[in-house]
Amino acid sequence: MGYKTILAVVTDASLIKTTIDHAGAVADGCGAHLDVLCFGVDRTQSGYYYAGANAMILQETLSRATEEGEALAASARAALEQRDTRWSLESGVAQLVDIGRHVAGRARFSDLVVLPKPYGKDRGVELEPVVEGALFEGQAPVMTVPQAVMPTATPSRVVIGWNEGAEALRAVRAAMPMLIGAEKVHVVVIDPPQHGPNRSDPGGMLSQYLARHGVKAEIDVLSRTMPRVSDVLCRHAQDVDADMIVMGAYGHSRFREAILGGATRNMLEQAVIPVFMAH
Repeated sequence: MGYKTILAVVTDASLIKTTIDHAGAVADGCGAHLDVLCFGVDRTQSGYYYAGANAMILQETLSRATEEGEALAASARAALEQRDTRWSLESGVAQLVDIGRHVAGRARFSDLVVLPKPYGKDRGVELEPVVEGALFEGQAPVMTVPQAVMPTATPSRVVIGWNEGAEALRAVRAAMPMLIGAEKVHVVVIDPPQHGPNRSDPGGMLSQYLARHGVKAEIDVLSRTMPRVSDVLCRHAQDVDADMIVMGAYGHSRFREAILGGATRNMLEQAVIPVFMAH
């Protein structure tokens, strides 16, 4: 089944074009409807607001966020009106602590959520809870896109980070419409297990599964020659000139990922091509 509803979330005026261009390209490629959600973000934390703040100050921050949301919606509408994509647009205000819940409510009824890369220079703190809201509470696959990448409806070459985990398998299934249209798919297995039923054929069952869907896949078994798995995966994606990386998200607890980093955060920080994730 292909994608029928694509959701894009906008919270930063400088990222509107990148987000809408990529989401629109995917929507055009599969004939999907594009929903765009624009949020003016109230970045104050009322529970920790300085002593003596009165209702006028709180109202001022809310008014500023409302104006920001309306400006984002106007810019997004102008960008959407230049496309032939079927689209709808909503705008609103969300507190930083609550924005993930708002995103999750819409992501639950979307086939794919397209978001800007959450980490990097001049990226707002709200981008991380937006991604997490879509992935966790929304239970939707997410594609994060760097700003400098040209949008495309279907990637030509895809790298799958395969570790036999449930998250990775869910990501593969969610990405199937894109994998079917790709020219080449690389199933990357890093340091495969030396014991177990798949030790002699790492990635073999996944390759068979993909082949039956018409996906042109090959298995690349790599050694962990760099400190982090994400480093190895990114370098291999560059070696094979991949257009997208597919991987499971947050295999460990979210607390452990936040403290230690984890492959998911590392990948989102350093990837220079779109990353397709599912949890």
